[in-house]
Amino acid sequence: MTNHDDKRSIHERWAVLRFTIVAQLLAAPPPPGALQEALRAESLRRWTHPKTGEQVSFGASTIERWYYRAKREPYDTVGVLRRKVRSDKGLQHVPVALQEAVQAQHKEHPTWTYKLHHDNLVALAQEQQLGAVPSCSTVRRYMQTSGLVRQRRRGAEGSRSERRAASHERRSYEVEYVHGLWHLDFHKCSRSVVTPRGQLVKPECFAVLDDHSRLACHVQWYWHEDTESLCHGLMQAIMKRGLPRRQMSDNGAAMKAEETRSGLARLGILHELTLEHSPEQNGKQEKFWEALEQRLVAMVEGVPDLTLDQLNEMTQAWVECEYNRKIHSETGEAPLQRFLKGPTVSRPSPDLEVLQRAFRVQRTRTQRRSDGTISIDGVRFEVPSRYRTLPEIRVRYARWDLRSMTLIDPKTEVDVCPLYPLDRLKNADGRRAVLRPVTPDDPPPSGVAPLLKKLMADYAASGLPPAYMPLPERDDIPQETDPSTDKDET
Repeated sequence: MTNHDDKRSIHERWAVLRFTIVAQLLAAPPPPGALQEALRAESLRRWTHPKTGEQVSFGASTIERWYYRAKREPYDTVGVLRRKVRSDKGLQHVPVALQEAVQAQHKEHPTWTYKLHHDNLVALAQEQQLGAVPSCSTVRRYMQTSGLVRQRRRGAEGSRSERRAASHERRSYEVEYVHGLWHLDFHKCSRSVVTPRGQLVKPECFAVLDDHSRLACHVQWYWHEDTESLCHGLMQAIMKRGLPRRQMSDNGAAMKAEETRSGLARLGILHELTLEHSPEQNGKQEKFWEALEQRLVAMVEGVPDLTLDQLNEMTQAWVECEYNRKIHSETGEAPLQRFLKGPTVSRPSPDLEVLQRAFRVQRTRTQRRSDGTISIDGVRFEVPSRYRTLPEIRVRYARWDLRSMTLIDPKTEVDVCPLYPLDRLKNADGRRAVLRPVTPDDPPPSGVAPLLKKLMADYAASGLPPAYMPLPERDDIPQETDPSTDKDET
């Protein structure tokens, strides 16, 4: 039987066996004329085959050849007994015409298997008379050494991601510091849960992983993959672990939403997106989903009428008690241990109110002069009367929660005051606040206007006589009467 505990290569094991057979002859050389008898005695012995484990023997001439080869080598006696490398190793026995056919075929069909390439090559050779086609293993070796490897299906042919995948190498990576990079993603569960209405729905799992330590910062199940779920889970991860420096996610709608991008920018987190159709860039997250399905989801298969709350409770127990504390196969440490002892660039988490205000969109609306309101998504909000002179109102809010609506200063972009929806029933009571003047009370008249003073001075300086003749003044100045009354009297 084959010894599976022996980690040496088959060539190394053969060399050691050959050396073991001739070692006695090298240690105690037979006297002149007695070598052949010693070789025949060695040929009668049984040895364990290094590959199959069966008992085998070797001819005297074979042992003699090994003996002289080892005797001529003063240092690496075992190495000289290894199998010799063929002189034609690395040379391709594929005709040029077949090589061109293979390259053209792989360019058109990069997802074919090597066996399918070989079968089509045989049919093509009969049609175009390309000559004898070598074996499938020869074609496979030629394609592998030429870089014509099988590719996974990546979407539309000729796309930018396809061209980049074919022209750029791929490397595994890991950041040096804890909180230097977080991975964020959603995953649809393979198991259905029961909704409050009794329907079966497959929930979406949201997870945040630290790149350096592989720690699961936060994991939670939601009904749907949307921006509200993403921001809700991300805020919990930040409050539990602290603020990271960078975050990587795919190009999902929730990841590219304005609330997500604006919130990360306000918190000083650089948001990086993976290339389209390139999940390997977020490979650590994909490995976590594999562990989640094979460990956690597999253990809840027997739970009848599983609800979302039950699944979340089980998930927290599995993450905190097993995943974060189990030795990671790649790092050799538990994620929690590596997270606590590693060099970190973390920052303390702000309070919940600051986080909630960060993940909002910003909009500008024109204020209605008639009633001092603005309209957001079909809902009218009342603007405080002290801001009634502003023609445009800049607000910030989360689209899934209009209760977070606040008016902001357009210059400093800080929150000024909250805005509330228009309440027509309350306004129907007839009570109205007295408006305070925006500017101070008007000063008393200061006399002749400056422009008129200037015109009068210019006219006086011209030296011209008065351009009118006043009537003589009389004591009985008539009073102004109503023309209609005078008409009636006449």
